[in-house]
Amino acid sequence: MGHTRLNTTVHEFILVGLTGCQDMQIILFVVFLICYLASLTGNVLIILISRISPQLHTPMYLFLSNLSFLDIWYTSSIVPKMLIHFLSVKKGISFDGCFTQLFIHLCLGGTECYLLLAMAYDRYVAICSPLHYTTIMHPALCIKMASGSWIGGLANSLIHTIFALQLSFCGPNIMNHFFCEMPAVLELACTDTSLNKTVIFFCAVFVVMLPFFLILITYGYIISSILNISTSLGRQKAFSTCASHIIVVALFYGTIIFMYMRPGNTHVANQDKMATLFYSVVTPMLNPFIYTLRNQDVKAAFLGITRKKEGVNKNTYK
Repeated sequence: MGHTRLNTTVHEFILVGLTGCQDMQIILFVVFLICYLASLTGNVLIILISRISPQLHTPMYLFLSNLSFLDIWYTSSIVPKMLIHFLSVKKGISFDGCFTQLFIHLCLGGTECYLLLAMAYDRYVAICSPLHYTTIMHPALCIKMASGSWIGGLANSLIHTIFALQLSFCGPNIMNHFFCEMPAVLELACTDTSLNKTVIFFCAVFVVMLPFFLILITYGYIISSILNISTSLGRQKAFSTCASHIIVVALFYGTIIFMYMRPGNTHVANQDKMATLFYSVVTPMLNPFIYTLRNQDVKAAFLGITRKKEGVNKNTYK
């Protein structure tokens, strides 16, 4: 990245973080360490259960495994550095480190937007065309949809990062954030950022708003099909297969839209930090719990694995 910094004299950014109170820093360290460990544990368990259990070798769990893998790296790109800063006097990050963090965060965020759309389409086919589900959602299509989500996220990140690297950073270098997020980085640029803000808006339309509206349309068809089911038990079962995904979509897209689809002059640093904290740290931690607490298939698979392990242990000690 060094060759892009022709007019940049800043080699390090100082992150203000969430609070300047030293006592609060220790409390936040403990809280976010617990959140991070819970996020890692939950998402790793979902990936392992989905791979080990034959009954979960379905399109929905392929996408869910991708989402869990993504969430592991999403939080890992932010939280470890944030934890170190809670215990540090100097909360610095190098120029290259900052833009690497920015690139990873944008890539994974964009990928999740598309991946949630792929999961919505999977639910649409399962409920609206159940007899043709295995024909439509064949493995090749699922792999293409998952790969397309990652490619879309990567392209989004490359566009933003390349445009951001054209800016000059000559001071100040104090960033009012807890990690290198695009709006906070643009605040420190010495050159005009109007082009970057335009790029952010148009990319947000295609990466955030378009998938979100397609998800809404998809769920319009899904709800219509559910209401046409004759039995209340059938309606309840159909809705329960979508409930987890609806909750995750509401949590993720709600804060993303709040963050990136507002006019530039309405951004307030503390509100932005709270919104970012929610979709980057809290939501990845909640996703495994949302899917497992409401999902009988995952519960059954987990119990099956546990019982098998107990059976192996009993046979070992006989």
